[in-house]
Amino acid sequence: MRKIALLFLFVLFMVSWTGVYAAPDTAPAAKPAISLPKVSAGKTVEARGSSRQPVLSQVRWANHTEALTGSAMLRLVMDVSGPVEASGVVIAGPTPQLSVIIKGTTPAKTIKNLTFDGKVIEKVSFAASGQDTKVIVDLPSMADDLDYRVFTLPSDPQAKRPFRVIVDINEPVPLPDYSFTPGLKNKVIALDPGHGGSDPGAIGPSNYMEKTATLAVAKRVQALLEKAGAKVIMTREEDCDVFGPKATAAEELNARSTAANSRKADVFLSIHINAFTDRSVGGTSTYYYQKTKYDLMLAQALQTSLVEAGKLQDRRANPANFYVIKRTRMPAALIELAFISNPDEEKLLRLPDFQQKMSLGIVRGLERFFDQAAKLN
Repeated sequence: MRKIALLFLFVLFMVSWTGVYAAPDTAPAAKPAISLPKVSAGKTVEARGSSRQPVLSQVRWANHTEALTGSAMLRLVMDVSGPVEASGVVIAGPTPQLSVIIKGTTPAKTIKNLTFDGKVIEKVSFAASGQDTKVIVDLPSMADDLDYRVFTLPSDPQAKRPFRVIVDINEPVPLPDYSFTPGLKNKVIALDPGHGGSDPGAIGPSNYMEKTATLAVAKRVQALLEKAGAKVIMTREEDCDVFGPKATAAEELNARSTAANSRKADVFLSIHINAFTDRSVGGTSTYYYQKTKYDLMLAQALQTSLVEAGKLQDRRANPANFYVIKRTRMPAALIELAFISNPDEEKLLRLPDFQQKMSLGIVRGLERFFDQAAKLN
């Protein structure tokens, strides 16, 4: 009897021991009993998101003209049922558009697309884009960062105003009609030596800086043009920032285009040096933005004369959306004289003789342009 009792106690002890040390292994198997309900992940997120998402409930707009400057703008006001974040970006093609994303919102079914007269905007369309609302604003012409603002305003219970997303868009200023005469005498030419000051631009294998080369060439071009009777506007005449230290890229570039716009230059020319990861790549190229009927003509005249002067590979005249050639109101071009990343071309850029050759090429290109443009009058 005593043996049976001892055996019973031993079995009881082993069961308890096994149960204690088996617990960690069996615990994960118990997790499904407390897991999320068996619904698809996408459906769960969508259901919770839509129930909590602010709703874009109403859109209104107004035109405004500044009393002092006479500049006009259009303001879109979009009411939202809760706080949201919004941002915008301009898309160049195939037609200019301002794309505004209002994060975490749903457009109400009552929100309809809008059509305008095209002076400031042409059309506004609304669509759900995942968990966000995408607002597409069709523009009559290309815009830049300084041409629009997207921001939010908090709700104002006392004034009974909800949370709002605001889009301000400036009215495009019409370009003047140009009429050119042959020759360089009395022409007003804006020269923009690329980079400068805190911005060295591209740096070559032997540490020659783009800002140094562009200023050296620009000064030579200035001397040649003034000798030919032209008036030259330099965006910078020394190693400095044009807008000022710590400026944003838009502020710096706007300062350069404003220097030409405010003094009503006949043409604007930005001088740069190219660079590429493959050091064997070289050549000369010119860029234009076709805002007038003369921009392509100017770029082609400069490209032809620069290739004749420098004898480097012809990388052609190409369209581009560069800020300074887009924001200037006169025919404009941006030239890339050579590749500073190419060791051979970097050596050339250092040479005063090569700098003078390219400067003469620029002046001949400008003269060629005015002769061709005068025939269009």
